[in-house]
Amino acid sequence: MSIFDNLQNSADKGTNIGKEYASKTLEHTKLKAFQVTALTISMIVKLFFIGSLAVLGFVFLAVSSAIALGDYLENIALGYLFVGLFFLVIAIIIYLFRKYFDKKVIYKISKIFFD
Repeated sequence: MSIFDNLQNSADKGTNIGKEYASKTLEHTKLKAFQVTALTISMIVKLFFIGSLAVLGFVFLAVSSAIALGDYLENIALGYLFVGLFFLVIAIIIYLFRKYFDKKVIYKISKIFFD
């Protein structure tokens, strides 16, 4: 009978260890999900506030640059045209390098998620 008792004890220990492992894995997964969610929300909030202030600053900068350039060229429409073309060229350059930006974003997010 002692063989059966030892087998029963070993099976019980294995079951308990398996349950504990599953419990710890679930806890770790919940913590990791919380970490990723908190970092994502934090980045979105920071991006919103900093981005909105930066866009507002760029709008004022663009309008004032267009007016100053228009005064220099003695034609306000040319000032606005040159500033608009400048932003268009910048947008085209960013579009051409979009894959580089994608790789950078994926690299940074993967470091956060998998570490």
